[in-house]
Amino acid sequence: MGMNMGGGGGGGRRGRRRANVMAEINVTPMVDVMLVLMIIFMVSAPMLTVGVPLDLPQTQAKSLEQDKTPLQLSVDIKGKIFINDTEVAMNDLVPKLKAITDARGGLDERIFMRADKKADYGTVARVMGQLSGAGFKRLALVTEVEQGT
Repeated sequence: MGMNMGGGGGGGRRGRRRANVMAEINVTPMVDVMLVLMIIFMVSAPMLTVGVPLDLPQTQAKSLEQDKTPLQLSVDIKGKIFINDTEVAMNDLVPKLKAITDARGGLDERIFMRADKKADYGTVARVMGQLSGAGFKRLALVTEVEQGT
């Protein structure tokens, strides 16, 4: 009776190989997340810069050169007045504008006035009259570039 004494314990190791550890990073999930984020930002970015929705009149005037962000005053179709994106009552308009312009550079601060083309002309004229009476001299009316001719 022959017994096999030839190292029964070591024979099992010869058939097995060490598993190679993969040292590379799988970037596919990261690329997927980045593409989704890019699509989200592309869709949401135009919505962030809207401000007060107005239908501006069109002219052939050229745009003004700007050295810093101007103060925007808006009058919508319902006659509501906005400083940048904040609604302001007609009685509070001049005191709030003076407080803002004092912090930014005094009465020489440029104010861009945007008014919907269907807004009440009387409201627009009243706002401009209050600004002129308060000493604001650098008031610019904002329009869109005329399309066509």
